[in-house]
Amino acid sequence: MVLSDTHLHPGGRRRLPDGAYRALDDAEVILHAGDIVTAELLHELSGFAPTHAVLGNNDLDPALAHLPQERLEVIDGVRVAMVHDSGPRAGREARMRRRFPDAQVVVFGHSHIPWNQPGADGQLLFNPGSPTERRAQPRHTLGVLDLEAGKVVSSEIVAL
Repeated sequence: MVLSDTHLHPGGRRRLPDGAYRALDDAEVILHAGDIVTAELLHELSGFAPTHAVLGNNDLDPALAHLPQERLEVIDGVRVAMVHDSGPRAGREARMRRRFPDAQVVVFGHSHIPWNQPGADGQLLFNPGSPTERRAQPRHTLGVLDLEAGKVVSSEIVAL
């Protein structure tokens, strides 16, 4: 399961939607592309499945300071890069290929705009959107990647 831009504040009233919790129940691995905001959420996610996250521009909680700006994980043989902000839409495909030349998938967030498109040389660019702050998007969303034996079997943006 892939999340980004959850923006959950400690003691706040907002929580992940019920649909996100249903998806978490089925998750084998959780990727969070930043703007977690509170370490409590990261701890909660790790109770569902192994969780990998990167630091977002709103992750000011000192308990999140250990998170890297970017990371590369190998999940079921697939090289998955993670970064919060992929930069402007123009030139994204070439920029992500240069930044993560060995990645088959680049997971990013920041814009809250769901994105599930091939990039340069077949690299998958994947932004799950936000399950809590849709901004100008029609729905709250999260992402699901099915990775198996070194291949991306499927990638899906799930509306909540």
